[in-house]
Amino acid sequence: MDTRWKPSVTVAAIIERDGRYLLVEEHTPEGLRLNNPAGHLDPGESPAQGVAREALEETAHAFTPTALVGVYVSRFQREASGEDITYLRFAYCGDLGPQTPGRALDEGIVRTLWMTLDEVRASAARHRSPLVLRCIEDHAAGQRFPMALVFTDPSVHTGPR
Repeated sequence: MDTRWKPSVTVAAIIERDGRYLLVEEHTPEGLRLNNPAGHLDPGESPAQGVAREALEETAHAFTPTALVGVYVSRFQREASGEDITYLRFAYCGDLGPQTPGRALDEGIVRTLWMTLDEVRASAARHRSPLVLRCIEDHAAGQRFPMALVFTDPSVHTGPR
């Protein structure tokens, strides 16, 4: 039995336009929640590739990451099942492209919505995790790191998984 602890790696897009942040409303086991466009890193992709894919899947908009907002660790314990998950999140800001006409949102995503920072703060009880607000607060404070801070070795992209 493998007893090594392994966090769940996720990526998140922190998208701001004209003082509003793009969030998704999604179905979760805890009910309808708000989240940054985000999801799990897939095998064979860099975090930058993963965040571009997740943003497209959840918002139907192309997204090009331009800076790392931060790297975050959080723990979530699901009351009903006792599931205990630690997340390692890479959050990126960047450029939002046009919406792809006719593209459906990912399964579970109800809608996208643009919210001011004050509206995001006021909706904290509906956030999927505390990282939703923390990442937005860091972005609003001007926190940015170069994309080169996260290096993905070419070996990640080669060979079957």
